[in-house]
Amino acid sequence: MIVSGEYYNLVTVFIGIFLLYSLNSNSMGLLGQFIQDTFKGLFGALSVIIPLLIIIIGILGFFERNEYVYRMKKSKTVYIFIVFLFIFYGLFNARKIPVDNPLKANMYRDVMQMGIDGSGCGLITSTIAYFIKAVFGLTGGWLISIFVLFITVMYTFNISLKDLMEGITNKSSKIKNGNVNVKDKVSNLKESAINLVTEEVDETTQIGKNKKGFLKNIFNKNDKNEELENTLVEPSYDDEDKTIKIVGFNKSDDDYLEILEGTSSMPELDVLKDLQNTNPNVKMSDTMSNTKTKANTNIEKTAPINLGDTNDLHINSQSNYENYTKPSLDLITKIGHKGNENDKRKALENASLLIKTLSNFGVDTKMGQVTLGPTITRYEVQPNPGVKVSRIVNLSDDIALSLAAKSIRIEAPIPGKSAIGIEVPNDEPQVVGLRDVIGSKEFKEDSSSLAIGLGKDISGNPVIADIGKMPHLLVAGATGSGKSVCINTIINSVLYKATPDEVKLLLIDPKVVELAHYNGIPHLLSPVVTDPKKAANALNWAVVEMNKRYKLFADLGVKDITSYNEKSETKLPKVVIIIDELADLMMACANEVEDYICRLAQMARAAGMHLIIATQRPSVDVITGVIKANVPSRIAFAVSSQTDSRTILDMGGAEKLLGKGDMLFYPLGAAKPVRLQGAYISEDDSEKVINFVKGQVKEEVKYEEEIIQTISKTANIKNNDVDEFLEDAIAFVVQSGQGSSSMLQRKYKIGFNRAARLIDSMEERGIVGPSEGSKPRKVLITMEELAKLEGE
Repeated sequence: MIVSGEYYNLVTVFIGIFLLYSLNSNSMGLLGQFIQDTFKGLFGALSVIIPLLIIIIGILGFFERNEYVYRMKKSKTVYIFIVFLFIFYGLFNARKIPVDNPLKANMYRDVMQMGIDGSGCGLITSTIAYFIKAVFGLTGGWLISIFVLFITVMYTFNISLKDLMEGITNKSSKIKNGNVNVKDKVSNLKESAINLVTEEVDETTQIGKNKKGFLKNIFNKNDKNEELENTLVEPSYDDEDKTIKIVGFNKSDDDYLEILEGTSSMPELDVLKDLQNTNPNVKMSDTMSNTKTKANTNIEKTAPINLGDTNDLHINSQSNYENYTKPSLDLITKIGHKGNENDKRKALENASLLIKTLSNFGVDTKMGQVTLGPTITRYEVQPNPGVKVSRIVNLSDDIALSLAAKSIRIEAPIPGKSAIGIEVPNDEPQVVGLRDVIGSKEFKEDSSSLAIGLGKDISGNPVIADIGKMPHLLVAGATGSGKSVCINTIINSVLYKATPDEVKLLLIDPKVVELAHYNGIPHLLSPVVTDPKKAANALNWAVVEMNKRYKLFADLGVKDITSYNEKSETKLPKVVIIIDELADLMMACANEVEDYICRLAQMARAAGMHLIIATQRPSVDVITGVIKANVPSRIAFAVSSQTDSRTILDMGGAEKLLGKGDMLFYPLGAAKPVRLQGAYISEDDSEKVINFVKGQVKEEVKYEEEIIQTISKTANIKNNDVDEFLEDAIAFVVQSGQGSSSMLQRKYKIGFNRAARLIDSMEERGIVGPSEGSKPRKVLITMEELAKLEGE
């Protein structure tokens, strides 16, 4: 299919050929003769160059995405070169330069005729040469001509003055030392490098050729090959910035290949080194810090729990599990990993293709480290000075097309590096098993009882987080993206790390089936809460328990649970409250749930109580601004739109995740989210761990009776509205003959939420009718009937 630009290029080439033939033939008719006289009269013998340049421009138009063509168009190099030709030709024929101004009325006809006859330089060439000679002299004109040629070469081949001078210096020194046999050394060393790769890695990847400008090739080729020779004989790690490092995800054969860098536009991928082991350790929990809390405000509740003696509500802190044994790793199936030689070969090809694609769009870059992750491969691209980051980011769709990738994600820039990360999905993603994560050295050496194994980053390093430092976590993602598996991973990590005396769990599962199998483990404070209305009471209990703990801290003169447990004989366990589906709770009792979550998120950290909130509906009516402001750590799984991603992370990125455990982890204190592949535990393995933990208890688990009673007060709370304004508000509404929230707001100077709850309470008691939109509610009883009710 011919695109519109090709028609223009074809016409340009045709015009150039027609002009060239007209200048060299007398068989083109009147038009050809006119063109010949005009061009020769204006340009002299230089007129032949004009149609040749037109033909070249037309031909180059077919290769407009080529790096040098793009740069010539952008810098208008062709026009600069034409100026050079005029100056050079005019000065070269200095004896033909008129002694007087060629533009004078009595001169220009003679000058043009001399150009036609071949005895002159043409009107335009003579005029330029005349003024340069008059102003600068012949010597100055030659200097200007050389300068224009130098600028043309610099722009066309992207050679800086520094590179040119260094090349000249190094070239001369090598010649003095007798290193003149460059071609033989180049071919021998390249052949040795390719043979080395073929034997050790068994790869047949086509090595991309360098597209460097010819001058830079001449000056730098000897240096590069001498560097290649030294690297093959004695591997040096001093110049790591001049290699492409491919790091494998599979740590059973942690290896990397170093690739000699070519130019900024197209690296020459000559593999240099044998496979070597690397095992960097990264611990994500070290980057977290304590959260800032908001001012505590008095939140009105529909039916607050009467605290009375707070000691009746606190968790039994006496140790009942002194002989508790933590689960063994053998309970979890070990997931093997396939070899990743194909991924390495594909990474080499993609690295070459990626730089070539960017150069086709005029973006000069060089390839840094290439990291093979379990799900994605990240290519670290380093832009040349003067290249805007936004130019690379805006080419995401073109890069995906060139690499034939499902989707790509660009991290610009990578935190702590002067590079841009381009993340491309692997053809065969690897599964990260929970056993690999919690069996790692980082997890075993973490002293926190709230350490959890989330998964592995793109380098294959286990990511261990500390719930105590988060201190609260929001987990959100679309259905099937891995959210429920992540919750199970967190719970199983706690079971492996902490005893029931150290950590207690309060599980809220409105979906009923997700967490029900954890019933009976000794870590639970109560059976899994499945009723949304009872869930609000469970959160209310947590607020009461938090206040009770702070009173204990104040009595002992400490600030947090760690200091309290060090000084007190009775130890308080830490409490992790896990809500598996926030959306269901918000639909049932949004006001109460939001208030309780807000209070816990603001104050519960020091009391050793932490929230983990999960939802599959990341919308602003579920994850409200109040909840987001007080839950600083986030995990985002794949979502359908950038709007949902911004709701979770306050930035885009989650919409480009691949699903099945692919996540962005944004802990408190981190500059940007970190991409992880979440750990996976099967239902069978999870059941084995749960049965083992249940087996540690010889008799049936005894839950906290006070907590169960508090959670079960749904009916009483519903029928015992104790708002201090309720009785007066009922009398006021009945007397007025109508009821509305705004009327109660003005009367009692209260907020809208409280006034609305008063109206709802009246509707439940049959005082007022249902809502009729913007109209006031109808009063269903009279003053006499109200008096009878009060008497009863």
